[in-house]
Amino acid sequence: MSERNHNDHPPATPRLKLRRLTASDAPLMLAVWNDPDFVRHVGDRGIRELDEAENALREGLLRLYSEYGYGPYAMELRRTGELIGICGLFRREGLDEPDIGFAVLPDFRGLGYVHEAAGSVLDFALEQLMLPRLVAIVSPANKASVAIIRKLGLEFERMQRMPGDDKDVAVYGLTVRRTEGG
Repeated sequence: MSERNHNDHPPATPRLKLRRLTASDAPLMLAVWNDPDFVRHVGDRGIRELDEAENALREGLLRLYSEYGYGPYAMELRRTGELIGICGLFRREGLDEPDIGFAVLPDFRGLGYVHEAAGSVLDFALEQLMLPRLVAIVSPANKASVAIIRKLGLEFERMQRMPGDDKDVAVYGLTVRRTEGG
């Protein structure tokens, strides 16, 4: 494994600890993947059992860390340690750039946690990983997620049909313009 000159996860925020997912986070992912809003806006993964969630984590999300050096991060309340969702960087077929994505469990929506986590992930991607460009994909009907994405500074670019999907998603993007020496 190569040495890294940066942390392997975004920094904590005032209310959240962000850390890499592990196979032991299968219960969290099972809850996320079966949340009715996730199914409606993102899609039904067809994962209904804990062992299926563990396998999906190992075969999918966890591989991002070794392949790209980033992935999704568990959102954990600093005060209680309770897991409330995920926020991180993904690589999806059909997109040339990493995309920022998030999902929070129903009891924790509308409290600013996603914006807090996504801001930390965005800063991590741009300042630590030095990614030149990020995108976000979102169902246009998901007004709350669209608002967060726009608040992060990503701008609408196009509608796109992702491989295997039957509906278009909105693609938002952010390109970093770096100058020599800063």
